[in-house]
Amino acid sequence: MKIKGAKIYFLGIGGIGMSALARWFKANGASVLGYDLVQTSLTNELTSEGINIHYTDNPNLIPSDITMVIYTPAIPESNSEFQYLRDSEIPVYKRAEIIGKLSEDLFTVAIGGTHGKTSITALTAHILKNAGLNITALVGGICKNYNSNLILSNTTDVFVVEADEFDRSLLKISPDIAVITSADNDHLDIYKDNQDIRDTFINFALKIPEKGKLIYNSNLDFFSLPEDRYSYGTEDADFCGKDIRIEKGFFVFDFVSSNNVIKNIKINTPGIHNIENSVAAAAVASFLGVDNEAIIAGIESFKGVERRMEIKISSRDFVFIDDYAHHPAEIKTTIDAIRRLHPNKKLTVIFQPHLFSRTRDFADEFAHELSKADNVLLLDIYPAREKSIPGITSHTICDKIKDSKAVVTDRKSILKMFQKDKPELLLTIGAGDIGIFAKKLENEFKIDETNN
Repeated sequence: MKIKGAKIYFLGIGGIGMSALARWFKANGASVLGYDLVQTSLTNELTSEGINIHYTDNPNLIPSDITMVIYTPAIPESNSEFQYLRDSEIPVYKRAEIIGKLSEDLFTVAIGGTHGKTSITALTAHILKNAGLNITALVGGICKNYNSNLILSNTTDVFVVEADEFDRSLLKISPDIAVITSADNDHLDIYKDNQDIRDTFINFALKIPEKGKLIYNSNLDFFSLPEDRYSYGTEDADFCGKDIRIEKGFFVFDFVSSNNVIKNIKINTPGIHNIENSVAAAAVASFLGVDNEAIIAGIESFKGVERRMEIKISSRDFVFIDDYAHHPAEIKTTIDAIRRLHPNKKLTVIFQPHLFSRTRDFADEFAHELSKADNVLLLDIYPAREKSIPGITSHTICDKIKDSKAVVTDRKSILKMFQKDKPELLLTIGAGDIGIFAKKLENEFKIDETNN
């Protein structure tokens, strides 16, 4: 695959995974340009980095001299640029196919699972980079240490990448070390049932070569594969986080394996799940020869990923946290972590459901987890790639939440509400554009605090 001097067109360039890959190609000497439906802060950053982007679905805006097209499966079949490019003689690849080609040529650490893969990918990459290894990492979120979703070295000895289960993209990757975090029901428009999801992760694990390593969450009970496999978790695991406690507002733990103990590791991102993430990342690092001091330094200097338990404001009378959680299991994990850190504060949650199909498939589960909050404010469903489903709205969840403490509302109403009555503990969650609203709320609250 010729990169230097190539002219590569990205269809859906503003996606978090697509933008990381676009940045990688540009850093390696390609000319990069593309289309996206919506202009965002991320596409503005790409433009400032020299990547030309347009926002009108118009094949006439595509240059005639492009050499390759990379697209995201989130692009609908009805997109006229997609139809034009698919019918042209220009080579057209899914993002997953390109990641697969890169993984064939590089020693690859691939992190997969229905939850947690972005955080583990970012932390693993940071530990390795901080320890002096030559890495390239494509991350599905903005790493706060680097203010980017791409982490680069001058050369690449280790390629760290997320293995996305959507559209079974992970099966394109050739991992030397694989981490599998979870296998909950999700993307039921792709998978027929949980066994189908499990089988896909098993097939992913089977791609590990004979000398490779599989590191999997100890909660997963279906890995009886012949290659080297190691569990991680906080109980009865090959790599284990033990003696978990909270000290001065931070989670602290010991990393324990059969031949190693690292004591008193402090993490900056709260929650038992982030201890599990740290254990998984430390396991990868140990297999790659990183010593204990460098593992501690990497974990403790890791600032986290935007919208992953991101603490926006923390004061005596007000705490505001923003998180990407968009699946019931993720919401459970996030709320549990916040309740553990702030057991006596009244919790208000703003949730934007992501996808009509996910709302339909998990309405009961969403309602059950959201019922653990004191107040719930539901925004309209973020449709992403989907068309609406008759009868499925945010009220589908709201009507199932206990004790009538939930309401479907809009952003303007929330802003007015908070001007009169600021919550004690606020959590914004969802995978749509609620992150933009979270930034607006953060600014409003900071202005309010300054005025007072």
